Amino acid sequence: MPIKLGKSHKQIDRNTKKVTMVNPYIKLISTQELIEKYNNNNTRKKDKQKIKNELVKRGGVVFG
Repeated sequence: MPIKLGKSHKQIDRNTKKVTMVNPYIKLISTQELIEKYNNNNTRKKDKQKIKNELVKRGGVVFG
């Protein structure tokens, strides 16, 4: 199952009243945004580890 960075929520289209689920999968977030979240002081340690694992998987980012 894909890794999430946050909680899923329902999104309702006001015109058609159709309900869709929005899942914040980490693979859909840009690398630049992940780096910003990793460097933010308000990010939980659990989320920082998820972000670090994703950045290492993508490559190009070195942690020392």
